[in-house]
Amino acid sequence: MYADLDGKVVIVTGGGAGIGEAIARAFADDGCKVAVAGRRKEPIERVAGAISGLAVPTDVSREADVAALIGAVEAAFGRLDILINNAAVVGPTVGVAEEDAAVWDETFAINVRGVSLCIKHAAALLRKSRGAIVNISSIAGIQANPRRGAYAASKHAVLGLTQAAAFELGPDGVRVNAVCPGGVDTEMFRELLPLRKGSEGMDVDQLVERAGSGNALGRLAKPEEVAQATLFLASAAAGAITGQHLVVDAGKR
Repeated sequence: MYADLDGKVVIVTGGGAGIGEAIARAFADDGCKVAVAGRRKEPIERVAGAISGLAVPTDVSREADVAALIGAVEAAFGRLDILINNAAVVGPTVGVAEEDAAVWDETFAINVRGVSLCIKHAAALLRKSRGAIVNISSIAGIQANPRRGAYAASKHAVLGLTQAAAFELGPDGVRVNAVCPGGVDTEMFRELLPLRKGSEGMDVDQLVERAGSGNALGRLAKPEEVAQATLFLASAAAGAITGQHLVVDAGKR
C-alpha cells in the first residue's frame, strides 16, 4: 500500500497476538523487515516465522530487555526505521477505591514505562533514519470508563508521552503519533467482556455483537483496521503529522 515502507526495519512490541500480530503482518505485507517482541516466546516465534521476521523475547517493563531488543535489531538489520509500541495489559476491572497497588504498578510498568523505555533506547537509531514512532493508546486514553481506572490512566499517559516525544524528537525528523482503538475484536477484548455489568447469561459471541451494536458502523473494529491506521501514520503519507492521535473505533458513541 505504501511504497515508501518497502525495506524499512520495524519493531512491533506485543506482536504475538491481536492488534500487535495484525500490525506485524501488515508491515511485512508492505515489504518491511519486522522484529516481533513480546514476553511469551511461542506466540512471537509463530508470528515472526509466518512473516520471515525476527522474534525477540522482551518484557518492555525491564530496561535491560528493551536495550537488548534494540541491540538485537541493530545487529540483525543495521538500522531501525519504525517503532510500534503496542505491548500492554488490560489492568484490573475494579473501582478506584478497591485498587490493588501492586496490580496498578504492573499496569503502569508495562503500559507506560514500557513505552518510555522503548522510545529511550530506540531514539538514537530513529534519529539516524529520521524514522517514526506509533504508540498504541486507546479511546480509554480519551474518555475513561468506570472500574477501569488503572488502564484509562495508563493510556492517558501514553498520549502525554506521545506529545512530549514528538516535540523532543521532531527537530531530528522523527515523527511520533498514537492510534486510539475503541473496542476491537481481539482475544484481550473478549476476556474483558464477561466482566462487564449485565453480561450474565450471555456467551462471548453475543457480548461481542452487543458491544459493537451501538457504534455508528454497528460493529467492532477489526485488528487489521487498526493495523492500517498504524501503517498510515508510519508512512510518508503522514509526513506532516506528529504529536497527534488517530481514533479507530467504528464510530463509538
